[in-house]
Amino acid sequence: MSGVEESFDITMCCASCGIGQVDDIKLKKCTACYLVKYCSIKCQKQQRPKHKRACKKRAAELHDEILFKQPQSNHLGDCPICCLPLSIDEKKSTMMACCSKLICLGCNYASQMREFEGKLQHSCPFCRHPRAKSQKEADLDMMKRLEANDPVSICHMGVRCYNKGDYKGAFGYLTKAAALGNIDAQ
Repeated sequence: MSGVEESFDITMCCASCGIGQVDDIKLKKCTACYLVKYCSIKCQKQQRPKHKRACKKRAAELHDEILFKQPQSNHLGDCPICCLPLSIDEKKSTMMACCSKLICLGCNYASQMREFEGKLQHSCPFCRHPRAKSQKEADLDMMKRLEANDPVSICHMGVRCYNKGDYKGAFGYLTKAAALGNIDAQ
């Protein structure tokens, strides 16, 4: 066999009549399964009874692939350490007050284990800033992030104000965070 015959691709010819795709004849794919091509509607109708069963099977497979495909990421983004998408469940991630990064609980746990086993000082898994020993220290870290116009910290402060019943303050913080591009503040 010659090299031309070996590289012959069945998808480059009409499934019904076998005519190949050339400049003047453009083959159109079956819109349900995308497996076969036809040169005309006449050929497609003529081939339909033979192709119907395989077409339905492949169309169902394509539907399942689309339906069950995991999204690449979500609106929360990825964990900056392991690069896996953060869970939509907010209880499965934690925000670090020092750098305003959302860290998945797995990375947070791994960091705590590393610190425990190495008898190291507790620090942020992302920026290695020493962890706050009290709520007052955490609030000071948060205020530094607010002064730096960090949209995540501003949104977090808006949620805090809302939970305390300070709706006017919450509106101000959330509006500012939304203007800075934080999608959660919308």
